[in-house]
Amino acid sequence: MLEARNVVFRYGHDKPIYDNFSVQVKRSERLYLDARSGFGKTTLCRLLAGYEQPEAGGIYIDGDPLPQRGVCPVQLIGQHPERTLDARMRMRNSLAEAGSYDKALLARLGIRKEWLSRFPHELSGGELQRFCIARALMANPSYLIADEISTMLDAVTQVHIWNVILEECQRRELGLVFTTHSRSLADRIATRTLCLES
Repeated sequence: MLEARNVVFRYGHDKPIYDNFSVQVKRSERLYLDARSGFGKTTLCRLLAGYEQPEAGGIYIDGDPLPQRGVCPVQLIGQHPERTLDARMRMRNSLAEAGSYDKALLARLGIRKEWLSRFPHELSGGELQRFCIARALMANPSYLIADEISTMLDAVTQVHIWNVILEECQRRELGLVFTTHSRSLADRIATRTLCLES
């Protein structure tokens, strides 16, 4: 189980974005985070994946704090893939950071062989997002955090990519936490909705 337990988080001296906040996500669950823009959905995604550290409380997986070293069992896929890939590293090497390699998964995500030798600036945002999704899945996580991952994909590609993600979540019994501006997508994917403004 992935758990945020009594989390307090703020930026600088501002009012806390989260104050004594708790949530639990089970394996195989698909949790939709519902809130208006600017409410703190991305911050929560970053907290759950260990990219931000709470002022108080903690993030736990199966009762233990998230590991500080090694590959994290919670993998975050953000809405800006160009910010998460090393501009000096070829795509093949970026994938190698995951620790495993799955040619079949790359093919299912529509990643072409010739893209592997390219640098991030030589690919479109949608192409980079496919790599970020592949890298997250090849890290063999227990949970995926998907924060507005469809924004750089056209409508047809969105459907295809989400189908691959859902197939992998079901096959591996992965937990999924996600945000999206598309209510129809959320209704189709989610097994539970958490309204952060309630």
